[in-house]
Amino acid sequence: MMIKSMTGFGRGEARDSERLFTVEMKSVNHRYNDIVVRMPKRLTYLEEKMKDMVRNEIKRGRVEIYVTLENLGTGDTKISLNHPLAAQYYQCLREIKNSFEVKDDISVSLFSKFPDVFIIESREEDEDEIWQCLKNAANQALEALVAMRIAEGEKLALDIRSRCDYIENIVRIIEERSPEVVQAYKTKLKERIREMLEEAVAVDDYRLSMEAAIYADRSNITEEIVRLNSHIAQLRKSLKESQPIGRKLDFLIQEMNREINTIGSKANDLEIINYVVDVKSELEKIREQVQNIE
Repeated sequence: MMIKSMTGFGRGEARDSERLFTVEMKSVNHRYNDIVVRMPKRLTYLEEKMKDMVRNEIKRGRVEIYVTLENLGTGDTKISLNHPLAAQYYQCLREIKNSFEVKDDISVSLFSKFPDVFIIESREEDEDEIWQCLKNAANQALEALVAMRIAEGEKLALDIRSRCDYIENIVRIIEERSPEVVQAYKTKLKERIREMLEEAVAVDDYRLSMEAAIYADRSNITEEIVRLNSHIAQLRKSLKESQPIGRKLDFLIQEMNREINTIGSKANDLEIINYVVDVKSELEKIREQVQNIE
């Protein structure tokens, strides 16, 4: 199982007795599956077959296909001599020469100037034979393209996994820091009350505990941390799938961003906020990588 990048290139060649096909394919990022084929006009009837072949292997990305054809045989035209007409032209030229004592020779170049002396016919080609040759070249290009996309996908997956490890470690630190924030808030509140009263009076511990409990409830980030860890686990699992996962990963990154933003707004702690900034930075780097995954 492996993920695929949307970036790649492949080239293939195939020949038979009559023709040589060269096919080049390149793919780049695209939201949908967009396939563009550029080939000689007389082969446009094969365009949909080419697209179907690519669609079977590539589900997302813009793929540009370039097909060139070199004729090795007689080509698609047949030229023959119209013997009866040429004979009549020749007879007429001889009569002109003899009757008017014209000294110029009757040359081949002179015959070529007469209309219809040469018959040009379109030679019927075997469409199945043409497609088979083109298909062989296209298969080579497609295999090379897919192989490059897989190799690039493996690198992307490795990078994303390492960033997930880093994020998971920061989330663990935030989770450990969270209870300390409540205690720090309680201590700070107690000091502020004493400063406001400007005298060493006893502070009601019960009221302090109530305020701290309200703060703890308001700043509790347990649910967000659980969901964030769940999204990280889903992201890792998705990286092992073979089907296109780009849109799924994009959704998971959005949800992870939502959870970390909530943690930052609820924690009200400078140290945790700094960790949140680090996580958001890593998520943005992952999001950029995900844009290139099929």
